[in-house]
Amino acid sequence: MSRFDPRAKLFLLLSTVLCAMSAPDLRFQFALVGLIGGFSALCGRWRYALRGILVYALLCAFTLWCVGSLSGTWRTMFVAFLGLVHKVYACGMLAGTVIATTRVNEFLSCPRKLTIPLAVMLRYLPTIREDWRFIRDAMRLRDVSPSLWGFLKAPAMTVNCLYVPLLTVASRAADELSIAAVTRGIENPKPRTCLVTIRMTAADWAVMALFAAFFAIELLWKGGIL
Repeated sequence: MSRFDPRAKLFLLLSTVLCAMSAPDLRFQFALVGLIGGFSALCGRWRYALRGILVYALLCAFTLWCVGSLSGTWRTMFVAFLGLVHKVYACGMLAGTVIATTRVNEFLSCPRKLTIPLAVMLRYLPTIREDWRFIRDAMRLRDVSPSLWGFLKAPAMTVNCLYVPLLTVASRAADELSIAAVTRGIENPKPRTCLVTIRMTAADWAVMALFAAFFAIELLWKGGIL
């Protein structure tokens, strides 16, 4: 298992966003997901990589089926929705690996304008996940299902029991985490000390060059040069 510099991971996230936006067709999207799967495997998350690639392969097969079998309004609706999913999938897959393999104190080695929102975000997600479980249990006590079928069956009740309390606790959690981070000295201008050595290695430069080369190939393909 390789450990990558958090600055390299942020570069990969930016590169993935650009690659997903510039992908000429579905083949490049699948190649990008495969590239992210390889990076996840290098980080020690090979099961996550295999699941991600398999799910995306099924998504691609479903997309091709919709394009070839559906017509009219249904085809337009599904193709538009799946197009958005294809653009977001690779970014979400890489973000999952980055968050799972990077500690908050490692992110603090990045520039300060990035460290504060990143540190709050990494603490924010587990808090929201815990609040979501509490809201889901409370909904079940009221015989309201927190699912798509429950929303279609009783949309007003689902919104009232799910989205309103979730937005409320999300706003409160963001304020509390921001105050806690400032209290612990996240805005301290002095250099931080850490037991973990943060430095760029040859592996970091290699994966950065690989993602940058993939983005360049996409641009050349769209421009008709390749």
